[in-house]
Amino acid sequence: MDNKGSGNFLRIAVIVVIVTIIAAGVVFFMRHGTPATLSLTPKGNMASFNTDFSLTLSAKNSPLKTLKVTASQDGKRIEFLERSFTGNIMEHTEVFRIPRESGFKEGPMELTVVATVDSWMSLIGRGKSSVVLPFTLDLTPPRINVTSGVHNVNQGGSGAVSFTVSKPVERVGVAVGEHFFNAYQQKSGDYFCFFAMPFDMAPADFKPKVIARDNAGNEATQSLFIFAIPKNFKFDKLNVSESFLNDKMSQYTAQFPAEKSPLEVYKRVNNELRQKNVDELKRVAQDTASAPLWSGAFLRLPNAAGRAGFGDARDYYFDGEKIDHQTHMGVDLASLANAPVPAANTGRVVLAEFFGIYGNCVIIDHGLGVQSLYSHLDAMDVAKGADVQKGQIIGKTGTTGLAGGDHLHFGMIIGGIQVSPVEWWDEHWIQDNVLKHLSKQ
Repeated sequence: MDNKGSGNFLRIAVIVVIVTIIAAGVVFFMRHGTPATLSLTPKGNMASFNTDFSLTLSAKNSPLKTLKVTASQDGKRIEFLERSFTGNIMEHTEVFRIPRESGFKEGPMELTVVATVDSWMSLIGRGKSSVVLPFTLDLTPPRINVTSGVHNVNQGGSGAVSFTVSKPVERVGVAVGEHFFNAYQQKSGDYFCFFAMPFDMAPADFKPKVIARDNAGNEATQSLFIFAIPKNFKFDKLNVSESFLNDKMSQYTAQFPAEKSPLEVYKRVNNELRQKNVDELKRVAQDTASAPLWSGAFLRLPNAAGRAGFGDARDYYFDGEKIDHQTHMGVDLASLANAPVPAANTGRVVLAEFFGIYGNCVIIDHGLGVQSLYSHLDAMDVAKGADVQKGQIIGKTGTTGLAGGDHLHFGMIIGGIQVSPVEWWDEHWIQDNVLKHLSKQ
């Protein structure tokens, strides 16, 4: 190759290298100018000063630099949120509300979010991202009108109320202390709600109130003036025998492998597992029909003698030493061994399994948050999802779980809270406290 050819080759090589470097640089700087992605919720068309907006920023190549949120309406603009980021921040979540002092009125408005990343490319218009969310500012809370309801509720018992709400709502029901009981809209347009007075709530603390929150987050409340009837619950001392521990704790040792003795397993079962089961009842309660599935009074196990009652307080002793204290949250009914157990009323099976302290257990949903519980069964003749009729045999009594002898532990549940079953066996109580109000729907 002559000198001229060599020179041309070198010049081409140099040009290729320069072009490659420039291209790599362009790709590098363009990538490092990639704007952040924005996600702003809720995306509904209604909001209020109570609406929690959630903004998520996610950077790809360059860290976040700034964030600005502006609200505007009829030419009025207010920048009410501004952030500057330092360091290598690639992700950020911000929860905010439109400030009440902003002076915005009901009507159409919009939020504008602008975010930048820390890149020189933002100087030429890259590295910036924005999102605009139009919505209607709604500042009018719903109006609640109570149409009917019970006048008295027993401690540990159930109550019911129906009411109307003036506008669509996203959450509606009755609050009793820390508990919330969902209401369900009926064909009439009215809402109907069963609620409970927990057995351990003092009558002076029983102050139920209807709560309705609309789609914009405006909330209204209406107190219910209901007389709370106090109840005296029994107290028992129960001796836990060594034979009971040896016989029963083998059901639970796999759940508490660290415990070496049946007594220590029992302590954890009677406390931790019991509480876990109680919490699970609240989850199961969400699987309920929005209309009543049952009719009339609930059935009691035929030809059965009552043993332990609802709300009985129990101190547990082993070798003369107190080892625990719990409350019995159902009614124990004893008949013949392996007696057939009828469904107390019409409904749908929402649980049929070995269920902690309850052993083999069936829970039937009757609609509107009302459910019945059948435990310690020897056999279960229904499966989850099955529709059952009042009086249909669903299993046989037994000794599974923490049962000391063959019997049925029967419970009633309102919105996940266990209540006295005795009321639900009473035709007069059903008529006065349930059917009288449901018939108006």
